[in-house]
Amino acid sequence: MNTHVTIVGAGLGGLTLARVLHVHGIPSTVYEAEDSPTARAQGGMLDIHDNNGQPALEAAGLTDAFRSLILEGRQQYRVLDRDGTVLFDKADDGTGGRPEVQRSELRRVLLDSLPARTVRWGHKVSSVRALGDGSYEVSFTNGATAVTNLLVGADGAWSKVRPLLSTATPEYTGMSFVETWLFDSDTRHPAAARAVGGGSFWALAPGKGIQAHREHGGTLHTYVALTEPQDWFAAIDFTDSAAATARIAREFDGWAPEFTALITDSDTAPVLRPHYTLPIEHRWDRVPGVTLLGDAAHLAPPNGEGANLAMQDGAELGKALAAHPDDIEAALTEYERAMFPRSAEAATDGAELLHEFMFGDNAPHSLVSMFTGREQTP
Repeated sequence: MNTHVTIVGAGLGGLTLARVLHVHGIPSTVYEAEDSPTARAQGGMLDIHDNNGQPALEAAGLTDAFRSLILEGRQQYRVLDRDGTVLFDKADDGTGGRPEVQRSELRRVLLDSLPARTVRWGHKVSSVRALGDGSYEVSFTNGATAVTNLLVGADGAWSKVRPLLSTATPEYTGMSFVETWLFDSDTRHPAAARAVGGGSFWALAPGKGIQAHREHGGTLHTYVALTEPQDWFAAIDFTDSAAATARIAREFDGWAPEFTALITDSDTAPVLRPHYTLPIEHRWDRVPGVTLLGDAAHLAPPNGEGANLAMQDGAELGKALAAHPDDIEAALTEYERAMFPRSAEAATDGAELLHEFMFGDNAPHSLVSMFTGREQTP
C-alpha cells in the first residue's frame, strides 16, 4: 500500500490499528491531543476477552507481552446485597477467558511496539475537512495541519472525524458514574478491602449501585452508579470534595458501612463520569477514504466491551487494509460491513446487562441469575 494512514486518537483502538499496520509493513501516523503518554491517568482495570480483545492482540503480535501484564486472581466476582449479605462469590480458578490488566500498562505495551515518531503528541484536532479531491485536511490547535487520503477517526465519543460520515451525536443515557480510589486498602481500609475481595465487587439496587475493582496491590477503584439527570449532578459542587462525597454517599444511607466507605473514605477527589451513547444501530454510507473505530463509531455505556471492541476494530481494519493494498475502498467496505452488526449486537447485549441484570427492578438478584443461570428472588 502506497497510502500513508492517518489515525486520530492514541487510545487502545487507534494504537492497535497502528501496530497491526506496522506488522504488515504499512506506515501510519497517530495524532493525539494529550501532550505525552503520562499526561493523565488511563483508567482502571480491563478484562480482555478471548473472543475479541485477545485475538486483536494476537494480530498485533503482542500476546506474550499482554500475558505478562495479567493480574492473577482478579477474575473473582462478588455480588452482595446492600446490607453486606454475599449473594454470589466466584473465585478465580485460572480458567476464565477474561483476564484483567491495567489499561495504562496495555497502552504502554502498544506504544512501545510502534516505531519512534508514529505517535505525534500534543496534536489536538480543531477541524477536519474534505478537500474535494479525495483527500482530507486535519487542522490542529497548535497550528499544524495534515493532509491524507486515508483518515481513521479513533478519537472517542466527541470525535472530530465523525461529522464527515454521520450527523449522529452522543446523547446522555440517564446514568453517571462517580469514581473514587482507596489506596493501600488492606492496611488503611481493611473493612472495605475485605468486602471487595480479590477481584470485582458489585453491591446493587434498582437504578444504582457501588462497584469496585481491586487493582495493583491494595488499590480499590470504585464506580458509584446513579440514575439521575444531568441537572441533578450539576447541582453538586465537585470542586468541594468533602461535600460532593457526602452528597453521593447520602444516596446509599442504610447500606453496609464497609460499602459506603468506598465513597466517604476516598483518597482522591470524586470524579464525575456521565455516560453517553450513540444509536445502537449507528452506521453510515461509505465515504471514500475515511472511517471510524471504537467509541467514535459505536459509543455505548460501560458494559465491559468498549476497549475490547475498539481493539478488535483496529485489528480488523488493519488486516483488511493489508489484504487489499491496492483497493482502499474494498478494505473499508469489508471492515465496515462486519463492524456495524458486531457493534450493534454488543450494544444491545450491553444495554440488557445494564438495564435488566445490573440496575433493573430485581437488582442485585438479577445479576446473580445471570452469573449462575438460575432464577433468583429477593
